[in-house]
Amino acid sequence: MDMQDSRRIAAPREVVWAALNDPEVLKAAIPGCDSVEKTGDNELEAKVTLKIGPVKASFSGKVTLSNIDPPNGYTISGEGQGGAAGHARGGADVRLEADGEETILHYTVRAEVGGKIAQLGSRLIDATAKKLAGEFFERFAAEVAPPTPEEAAADTPKKKWWKLGMG
Repeated sequence: MDMQDSRRIAAPREVVWAALNDPEVLKAAIPGCDSVEKTGDNELEAKVTLKIGPVKASFSGKVTLSNIDPPNGYTISGEGQGGAAGHARGGADVRLEADGEETILHYTVRAEVGGKIAQLGSRLIDATAKKLAGEFFERFAAEVAPPTPEEAAADTPKKKWWKLGMG
């Protein structure tokens, strides 16, 4: 399965880049994510629980970053094992484009699944992948975007701006 799209994020490119490299932000943004831990300079380990059609599986896997070009983008690739449910392998090329005070995040995703999950059919898998990508970018944008004046006035510390040194 291949998928590509772009998303506009209401934050400067440097902030988006820092967030893409922050395990806490990624954990908050990845649907079903139980944990993300940095294991090396360009390596992470993740545990994710997903429901794809009637199959619910917990995946554990390693994620590697390559072709790193700060703050323009990188390639992220990973492989996860879901026990009896099967396995998943894939990657994404991520490119950040500055657009004033906002950033356009372009991505191209490649994914393969095997085992019980693969038996569900490509339409269900593709629809689930698109839904999960949409949820990821919605959550990611919410984590990265600056607080609205209403949120700032209410002193709601849900955003990570203070952590990224921008506020």
